[in-house]
Amino acid sequence: MSEATSRGPERVVIVGGSLAGMLAAAAVKDHVGSVEILEAHDLPAGPEPRTGVPQAAHIHWLQAGGAEAIDALLPGSIDLLMAAGAHRIPVTTNMVIFSPEGWYRRWQRATHYVITASRDLTDLVVRSEVLKDPRVTVRTRTKAVGLLGDRRTVRGVRLRDADGTTSDLRADLVIDASGRASRLPRWLAELGLTGLAEERLDSGMVYASRLYRAPVPTRGWPVVGVQADPRLRRPAKAGGILPIDGDRWHVSLMGAPGGEPTRAAEDFEPFARTLRHPVMADLLKHAEPLGEVSVSHSTANRRHYYERLSARPDGLVALGDSVATFNPVYAQGMSVAALGALALRDLLATGSPRDLAHLAHRAQRAIARPVHIAWTLATGQDVHFATTKGRHPKLADRLLRRYVSRLSRTATGSFRAATALTDVLALQAPPTSLVRPGVLLAALVGPLRPQLDSPQFNPAERQLLDGLSRREAPGP
Repeated sequence: MSEATSRGPERVVIVGGSLAGMLAAAAVKDHVGSVEILEAHDLPAGPEPRTGVPQAAHIHWLQAGGAEAIDALLPGSIDLLMAAGAHRIPVTTNMVIFSPEGWYRRWQRATHYVITASRDLTDLVVRSEVLKDPRVTVRTRTKAVGLLGDRRTVRGVRLRDADGTTSDLRADLVIDASGRASRLPRWLAELGLTGLAEERLDSGMVYASRLYRAPVPTRGWPVVGVQADPRLRRPAKAGGILPIDGDRWHVSLMGAPGGEPTRAAEDFEPFARTLRHPVMADLLKHAEPLGEVSVSHSTANRRHYYERLSARPDGLVALGDSVATFNPVYAQGMSVAALGALALRDLLATGSPRDLAHLAHRAQRAIARPVHIAWTLATGQDVHFATTKGRHPKLADRLLRRYVSRLSRTATGSFRAATALTDVLALQAPPTSLVRPGVLLAALVGPLRPQLDSPQFNPAERQLLDGLSRREAPGP
């Protein structure tokens, strides 16, 4: 065994071949003897849908914080993703976003970026880079059905193969990255570990998504979005268009109970016209639909507080959607998983042998930090929708909402305020940074430029759109 692996676990077993599972493997592979990933289904060879990931049908992006975490775990992977057709979108320079407080200005100085691509492509690039390492193997069509060990130490997992055969797989560290369908709370209860705190906040938002052949070159094309306004006395609606690989637009529409989108293809574009602004519908009338409409009701915010368990076993860590899921409208899930995996890697890289004896406890606390930031952002917005179940806004929530709303309105005409907000949204600063003296002063002063009254397309984009309109105009 190498000097590096002698200080850490010899064998690591990861439950789930998801993006979080692959990033967990990337985090530990240089510090352990071997890594085995257990996946209940087959893994695709190319950029194809992976069974058990229904959210892949809906728009995704990597926040700057998440993209940088992935590149730290797998150097060069973001360049590979870009070479395969992903887009690097500067924030807010290449964004046409209608917030509840107005149109965000497209500042020429980009403070952050997002990476947009199909989820299938993102999964493929990360999976391919991880599986290049001979220390990492995958066992497909294999389900983990329980934990080995006791309330003090987890020593592996119990498996069930495709033919129903059960067996035991020993490990020094088990990482649960099995996602939304995680059975970890039940497995812990079987070991006698109870009292796991869980929180759930559900706005009831329904997603409908569809791919389109873009009518314009997608390289350099902006993200377009219309956000929901919780202050309106009607069901919340929102939507977004993301340029992705294959010269396509990935389009998602969202609606709260009483205003949900449907699976019917003929309803998709008319629904886009019912948003707070028709910009998405105006663009989609020029584009060619590709495939059917996919619908999802799984948009609740849910969090398990593993880091708060009074009795936590050594040898067990939870990561990604196993720990928390977020309303996908906030585009946080992949980035939070990446930041959690990076925290795990850093503990393995810098910890002393004594520290590593309690690696699982320290790792779970470190993973909880980016989770908490994303949770605060997502639930801090969703709690204000009239349809939300799980918690009602308290006085502190309402006061915070008023401040953030004022800051958001200021951001439509203030670069300082826009930067402060995007620092947090990019998962590169905590929400508390929004109350620094300089940010408070900016919010007090308000926007320094007049608000925009229409979408801010640049001259080249406007020329393309005008050309499309002329081509489609009826002849004399």
